[in-house]
Amino acid sequence: MNMIYNSPHFCVVEFAPQHAPSDPAGSVGATGGFEIMDKTLRREIFLRGQDAEVFRASVQALIDREPTADEVDEFLNRYSGLMTQPLTLH
Repeated sequence: MNMIYNSPHFCVVEFAPQHAPSDPAGSVGATGGFEIMDKTLRREIFLRGQDAEVFRASVQALIDREPTADEVDEFLNRYSGLMTQPLTLH
């Protein structure tokens, strides 16, 4: 788990690929995933598989442009409409 972005409005955590002991080929969770949290809405979404790969590529393209924090928040705000899980603190 690696926090890759944190602002007053959003937090993004990247999860490394996971391989089940019974799955030496690594097909279980092989792509890892991203948890995107909207602190204002108190909702989150977890992206894995193809969705995580698309997100990873989009983030890399965004980073290459050297965005401001506001531009990153604007990019992440596109995912807010998909967030259905309530954000809970442990």
